[in-house]
Amino acid sequence: MPVYEWEGKTLRGEPRKGVLTAESTQDLRAQVRREGVILTAAKEKKEEKTEKASGKKKVKRLQVGIFTRQLSTMISSGLPLVQSLDILSNQLDDANLRAVSRSVKERIEEGMRFADALKEYPKVFDDLYTNLIVAGEEGGMLDTVLMRLANYIEKSEKLKKKVKSALIYPSSIVFVAIAVVLVLLLFVIPVFENMFQSFGKELPLPTQLVINLSHFVKSSFPFIVGGAIVGIIAFIRYYRTNPGRRQVDALLLKIPIFGILLKKASVARVTRTLSTLLSSGVSILESFVIVAKTAGNRIIEDALLKARVSISEGKSISDPLKDSGIFPPMVVQMVQVGESTGALDNMLNKIADFYEEDVDNMVANLTSLLEPVLMVFLGVILGGLIVAMYLPIFQLGSVVG
Repeated sequence: MPVYEWEGKTLRGEPRKGVLTAESTQDLRAQVRREGVILTAAKEKKEEKTEKASGKKKVKRLQVGIFTRQLSTMISSGLPLVQSLDILSNQLDDANLRAVSRSVKERIEEGMRFADALKEYPKVFDDLYTNLIVAGEEGGMLDTVLMRLANYIEKSEKLKKKVKSALIYPSSIVFVAIAVVLVLLLFVIPVFENMFQSFGKELPLPTQLVINLSHFVKSSFPFIVGGAIVGIIAFIRYYRTNPGRRQVDALLLKIPIFGILLKKASVARVTRTLSTLLSSGVSILESFVIVAKTAGNRIIEDALLKARVSISEGKSISDPLKDSGIFPPMVVQMVQVGESTGALDNMLNKIADFYEEDVDNMVANLTSLLEPVLMVFLGVILGGLIVAMYLPIFQLGSVVG
């Protein structure tokens, strides 16, 4: 049955308005008339679409970071958790996160613990997040833990963005170069070939090689594209297996320059995560399990899990890190100092700051270094094709001269 928003006037001329359920406007008019009101306007109220929280949809980490920082600010200002979540559920930009916030608030009102309510949305709040919330609730410092989480998310996303920018730039240049070469081989060089046939003279070797390459690409283009697609799918499936991921991740760490960049970024992420967990009161063994999942590289993840086993047997943290051969000597020494002084979380935080700055400088230097290298690469590839196609024209010009 439709719902109407109506306006009307009493017999004395006093305005009235309200919301009523009626079968039609005639039924609505009859209802308000029985109350001594004359209907002047009626509008069917459209049913509002309610947002549903989806545990399967991912939310951008930066949006989660903004949510966490705002929630920390409200709680530290004295607002209750339920009221803070209610305010956030009405002002967040992300629709799914807004619905998740509303759903978490409802579960807390039903008596569920905050951390348990968050665990129902693992795509939005990962193990690191929920474990820190547990520590914050049990330690009575939820606002402090939320602020640490917000800082961690922001710094982690900033680091990830820097690494992506360093990898995307050369990849995009190579992709553009391949696209331009394909266009030349498929469409431009055949035009030159038709023109050269009228010369009636043997073509220079570079020109003939380029024409033969054009013939091969034109005749085999569907097979090349199909082979590339099959190769990509096979690589993705292989990478999803445990042996495949270990092998690929090991090769990534050995790539010149980029391997060093990935290792430093991973060290920064691992030390920042471990520092955040330890400073919030999470146990060392549980922290290493969570940190291993955030490493981003299976080789480093295995090294951290092996270190956890050694720590559970009573050994220090620095010894298994040193034995892994993954972590730089400076990291091992600073961890050793942090253990001996009882300030491991602060020392890990300093390591993370150092390596994040180091990654920042490395990305800036790498970008400035790659620009001339890539320009030379493009010049050699594209310039070589163009010169090869113009060689017969140059020879013809010298003969005419």
